[in-house]
Amino acid sequence: MEKNTKRRSLLAGFGVAAAALVVAKTTAGIQQKSTDVIVSSEPEGDGYRLTEHVKKYYRTTTI
Repeated sequence: MEKNTKRRSLLAGFGVAAAALVVAKTTAGIQQKSTDVIVSSEPEGDGYRLTEHVKKYYRTTTI
């Protein structure tokens, strides 16, 4: 009977560790996405411009 209890404790420990890993991975991804966007107030060159239309699009694509 003691052998089954040890095995169950080990499996429960693996389950808790896996859940903690999933939470850590998802929160790290959220933090990284929020810090990746750097907005410049002065446009440089004739290329990409961060306009209100583009900002609205970015807001619609977030989860």
